[in-house]
Amino acid sequence: MEQLLTILNPESLINYGGIFLMSAVVFAQTGLFFCFFLPSGALMFTAGVWAATGQLHESVFTVCIALSMAAFLGNVTGYWFGYKTGPLLYKRKDSSFFKQEHLLTANKFYQKYGGIALTAGLFFPIIRTFAPIVAGIVKVNFRRFILFTLIGSVLWILAFVLAGYLIGKIPFIKPYLTYVVIGIVITVTIPLVIRIVKEFKKGAKENAGGTLS
Repeated sequence: MEQLLTILNPESLINYGGIFLMSAVVFAQTGLFFCFFLPSGALMFTAGVWAATGQLHESVFTVCIALSMAAFLGNVTGYWFGYKTGPLLYKRKDSSFFKQEHLLTANKFYQKYGGIALTAGLFFPIIRTFAPIVAGIVKVNFRRFILFTLIGSVLWILAFVLAGYLIGKIPFIKPYLTYVVIGIVITVTIPLVIRIVKEFKKGAKENAGGTLS
């Protein structure tokens, strides 16, 4: 257990494998359903801090490009997996690395918020792993999937990496780190909030109409 915790430590991952291992972790969490537990958020933030302080050889630009591509390719892999074998997942028994409730949660989230789920869903654990699979299962238009996924991948990576980079460059912001991260997440998820409000209003109107009739 202690060795597992060491391996999952962001600093250890970066030390052992650098940008290659970071990209592999981001790809795995967005593309392989059994890797939903990997610490991608903490890893990206730490990479940003290290890029700012010089502990990482690659520039922050290189890190953002590499991780954005990894996230994008991971999502495409998840879509392909769902498109080809997704229906079998609904018959799969629960295990340590797979829970039916995770798939059902992502399915409900995606069905309710559509393409926005592919963009903002990357900011939510579990959802980021299973939403692409659900998109593949329901065979969403691939071009539409690519557009939302590309936007979401870039926003997700930039939010965490640049937050870490900012802290690394401006140490006095460190006490306010929690507020900075929360602010970034709120900003990039505004489209999702707007969509939710619209859905509630739409549902209220439909219910009112049904009552009157």
